Amino acid sequence: MVNSRMFACTLAALIWAVTPPAAIATAPAADEKAVLASLQALFDGLAKRDKAAVLAQLLPGGNATLMRDGKPVQLSFEALADRLSQPGTATREERIHDPLIRIDDNIAIVWAPFEFLIDGKVDHCGQDSAQLVRVNGRWLIASLGDNNRTDCPGKK
Repeated sequence: MVNSRMFACTLAALIWAVTPPAAIATAPAADEKAVLASLQALFDGLAKRDKAAVLAQLLPGGNATLMRDGKPVQLSFEALADRLSQPGTATREERIHDPLIRIDDNIAIVWAPFEFLIDGKVDHCGQDSAQLVRVNGRWLIASLGDNNRTDCPGKK
């Protein structure tokens, strides 16, 4: 008698072996670019201190959880946009690199290391985490999280 679990595992391994790699991809490149474009547009709004530009990338009712000194700071997206659009003279820029992106249908996640620059110098760094949803063909950020460290490579 054939063990049904062993048969299922063997069948799964056979399907995996003969399926072309392109068919196993987690998301088409166009979707990944669109997800990252939404996050970059948020960072661009932050750099310009433009509340409307920031809010345009955020799903109404969403929130951000920012880890500061080991404690979570939770903000509504409205409060986050207020915080990011405060007047000031220093230039600000958030850069992510090597993002891990996962997409399934109308939900996506981005996990990426970041550096936050003030007047062109690294101020802090950490990990960004964003959950996005596709609404009417457009990716919107549903929640954000980050941590914050000052022991960053390149920080002087």
